[in-house]
Amino acid sequence: MDKTALLVLADRSVPELAMLERMPVSATVGTTLREIEPGAANAEVILSWPGHRDLLEHIWEDLLRLRWIHCMWAGLDNFFFPALRESPLPVTNARGVFSESLAEFVMAAVLFFAKDLRRMIRNQAAATWEPFDVEEISRQTFGIIGYGSIGAAIARRAKAMGMRVLGLRRGAGGSSPDPLADEVFSPQGKLEMIRRCDYLALAAPLTPETRGILGAGEIEAMKPHAVVINVGRGSLIDEPALVKALQEGRIRGAALDVFETEPLPPGHPLYRLENVLLSPHCADHTPTWLQDAIELFSDNLDRYRKGQPLRNVVDKRRGY
Repeated sequence: MDKTALLVLADRSVPELAMLERMPVSATVGTTLREIEPGAANAEVILSWPGHRDLLEHIWEDLLRLRWIHCMWAGLDNFFFPALRESPLPVTNARGVFSESLAEFVMAAVLFFAKDLRRMIRNQAAATWEPFDVEEISRQTFGIIGYGSIGAAIARRAKAMGMRVLGLRRGAGGSSPDPLADEVFSPQGKLEMIRRCDYLALAAPLTPETRGILGAGEIEAMKPHAVVINVGRGSLIDEPALVKALQEGRIRGAALDVFETEPLPPGHPLYRLENVLLSPHCADHTPTWLQDAIELFSDNLDRYRKGQPLRNVVDKRRGY
């Protein structure tokens, strides 16, 4: 079987691109028109790193043989343009690659607040011996907005630690036979779920329906001791409303890996708040994430060449 013509929208210096040499592909790699135009007309498959939507749109009319696009990341809120959204071409993503590491960050955040690790570190640095009470998280309620791959990974860990798990996802409602979630709510039950949560994680994709899903009203409905943890997208939360609630002590705290503007601008109030755990969007930056993502692509490439169904096909209308 002939090699598959592959167009890779990535910097040529990425070391993991060497993994493509083991695959049955003829690859053109680059991030400029000069680099990729020679391979555009014959490309059957595109493998895209983040940040190249405009480049893809620019060469769209030249992609005469294109049959499939694979994205090296999971969130596709800034990827689709009208011609791509309307085309019949399948788009796949790296859903699942990041779930375990993001879920670990979420549970680290739970323990950060439950055991008041900031206070421990501060006292240690000050050589201060100051015993205090810590919180037990077993039997507390953990809510997950966006009960997909990441949400399920969070639920497994929360359940293992004795927490009651509530999930929210599109099309769900009432009690659920899910072995991890005690209850799964539809979006219409969002406020009911939020009112019951001691910890609330956001792991949903960013779509018109989920933008601002945690707004001022939802934050107002949270328990005063509740903690919100965001590993989805920054725009899932009304950030000014969250900052106000944190400054006023309306909720206990927040652990944030994503923000409306990234990098978070110097002087942003979130940097100064003691009740915030801030990660610079690196909670899923493990040493092997690129290798794992390329391995997923390799499996899909094998499926493509055999005419088998692809993994992680995205609903282009919904955006995930």
